[in-house]
Amino acid sequence: MGEVGKAMGLLISGTLVYYHCAYRNATILSLFADVLIVLLCSLAILGLLFRQLNVSVPVDPLEWQISQDTASNIVARLANTVGAAEAVLRVAATGHDKRLFVKVVICLYFLSALGRLISGVTVAYAGLCIFCLSMLCQSSQPLGNCVLKLANGEVLEQEAPSDT
Repeated sequence: MGEVGKAMGLLISGTLVYYHCAYRNATILSLFADVLIVLLCSLAILGLLFRQLNVSVPVDPLEWQISQDTASNIVARLANTVGAAEAVLRVAATGHDKRLFVKVVICLYFLSALGRLISGVTVAYAGLCIFCLSMLCQSSQPLGNCVLKLANGEVLEQEAPSDT
């Protein structure tokens, strides 16, 4: 699946989550419970159908596992992200870096004001839409005629080499 497919899948999933949380006034926990119920019922119906039609399933879902390396990688990335955020907040809180402190205070004030105006789900959905649009724009840039390069703050247009 290409970048366009990923962006569209992410946008559709985000739209469904936004609808569930914003318009139905339901929680994320409710959404996960609904999704698990639908998946469980779908798998049960498919299992019964396959048994009735004597269709053998090539992969047993009870044998699905992730490797130890994959699990360690997921936990390591999560720990690095949390550690980096904690380090930034610790440095800002101690006051050693005044510029960082001011940036953190301004960001938190902006997020607080934004949270009073708009619900958090709406802000998250808007961020998701912007992210998906940027993915679509990056993947739809033509690679043929010109290549834009950023050099010393100005955009230069260069002809791409042709195959003739």
